[in-house]
Amino acid sequence: MATVGQDVVELLERVPVFETLGKEDLAQVAQVAVPRRFSAGQVIFREGDQSDTCYVVSSGHARALREHGDGRTIALARFGPGDIFGELAMFDDESRSATVEALDDLHALAILGNDMRRLLREHPDIAVKLVIALGRRLRAANERLARQSFQTVQSRVASVLIGLIEQQKAEGGGDRDVLVTATQAELAQLAGSSRESASRFLAVLERAGIVTQGRGKLTVHDPAALQRYVY
Repeated sequence: MATVGQDVVELLERVPVFETLGKEDLAQVAQVAVPRRFSAGQVIFREGDQSDTCYVVSSGHARALREHGDGRTIALARFGPGDIFGELAMFDDESRSATVEALDDLHALAILGNDMRRLLREHPDIAVKLVIALGRRLRAANERLARQSFQTVQSRVASVLIGLIEQQKAEGGGDRDVLVTATQAELAQLAGSSRESASRFLAVLERAGIVTQGRGKLTVHDPAALQRYVY
């Protein structure tokens, strides 16, 4: 087996879906990973496309979108370093359920579904570990959806902000005055609320001195204070 870069293995170690894999297993996965680069605004794949590749972000950011029949576009998720998207391509070639586009210059590792499935056939133990990890993710997603169904708009928006702040911290951000690049509409979509409701809550946070809003961004001065609004 050819030598793979330690930095690639270390990146794969950060990916939740690979959390059950050891370094030797990750080195096998790294063997079939190919570096890819996308420019800001570039569409990586579109909803309805054939699902043949998954991506692990090494630097930069991307977002997942769904397009409604009436022309509206809804933001579903944002991805940063260590996040994976399109991961179901590792198991089947069903059509994509969302569009993913780069928000800024994005560097990623691309893993072709055919390559990953061949690896799983050759190493069934890796397949078992991946199934366990995916089961954990599904359970966590179900728990999150159940929790959100009982949360207020304030709690959901605060939770989204906390998640974006954690992403910034993982990239070297500090504990205070964290810059979050997102519009009110995007925050509302990620929180599953109306823009008007999210805007009213952000105004409450601004009056409390917790955030300062700008065009398409806001600075969270006291991230810890957001926890008071999550329940």
